[in-house]
Amino acid sequence: MNTASAVLDVLHDRREALVEFLQRLALAESPSTSSAAQQPALAQLAEALGELDFMTRLLPGQRSGGQLYARPRARRRAQTAQLLLGHIDTVWPQGTLATMPVERDGDRLRGPGVYDMKGGLTQMVFALRALRELGLEPVVTPLVFVNSDEEIGSRESTRRIRRLARTVNRAYVLEPSLGADGRLKTARKGIGRFTLTIKGKAAHAGLNPEAGASAILELSHQIQHLFALNDPAAGVTVNVGMIDGGIGPNVVAPESRAVIDVRVPSHEAARQVEQAIRALTPVTPGVSLRVEGAIGRPPMERTPAGQQLWHMAQTLGLELGLHLEQAAAGGGSDGNTTSQYTATLDGLGPVGDGAHAHHEFVHIDRLVERSALLALLLLAPPLPGTPAP
Repeated sequence: MNTASAVLDVLHDRREALVEFLQRLALAESPSTSSAAQQPALAQLAEALGELDFMTRLLPGQRSGGQLYARPRARRRAQTAQLLLGHIDTVWPQGTLATMPVERDGDRLRGPGVYDMKGGLTQMVFALRALRELGLEPVVTPLVFVNSDEEIGSRESTRRIRRLARTVNRAYVLEPSLGADGRLKTARKGIGRFTLTIKGKAAHAGLNPEAGASAILELSHQIQHLFALNDPAAGVTVNVGMIDGGIGPNVVAPESRAVIDVRVPSHEAARQVEQAIRALTPVTPGVSLRVEGAIGRPPMERTPAGQQLWHMAQTLGLELGLHLEQAAAGGGSDGNTTSQYTATLDGLGPVGDGAHAHHEFVHIDRLVERSALLALLLLAPPLPGTPAP
């Protein structure tokens, strides 16, 4: 029996244990906004990794529940490493289980966070467990990093992700796959958030409106300029998603504000859009503009090293009977960060649907095969020409 068949057989035998683990993880609600609520789910992961003879450490957070870091106790100091990356936080507030319970329906498991991304974390545990059961030790040491603030921008954990990404040979990101056919994500758009604040001059709207300068009128002009930056053919989206301003209906508005979401497919597009936003100039006499913000998550572009990793996954998938495809995603992840420093393969998590939606679910049978794929990827030799200790 070859390695692929052996791994798949072990995971098929552990199918019910895998489902039970994911159910428990989903029942431990872990919203991004509650550090305390995240601890039971992090503890479940730490316990599972400890049973696999990993040394685990919870790195404390100041504004989050912290991060879980784990490595094999028996790691050889000079051995090349690979990163398994995920997040424990979900977008769902505490108490969501009352209206969105964890339920099994045939081949589907439903519940908050099962798809994004506790299913991927479960696959990680069981891929490592299958290798241990078969006595198969990766020649590239697996390191585990799980943060608790990914859904709110990874502001606290990004510096540690960067530090790890600079030292590893490759990164496997356990975010959910793309689409019903489970495509792997080899490119992601960069994400920016900008705030445009306009200062005008207040005046009585009936007695002397000409003495004022309306920040709301100016905002209406700037919104049109911002939407004109959209370029669907190039994959650039600029969206004014929130606006506010004014102090009363009978007052010429002295201030207004807009919050802008930017998605860009490349570093060059990021530079051009950011430059255009910062170059906005007033149309209305007597007003001033202030732009704050930046591209917070850089684009994950296809690189030679990343494509080499993708082709390796595609080949290993065939050994499991999987015909994998690659895709670009409009949303961001911590894979955007790792891809700046090392070969990165994202979307290795479950096949299902409903990220951030009430119908969230995963396909149970696909959890098994995706765990097997991850196990084979962990066994692969190091990529040439990528970071090593």
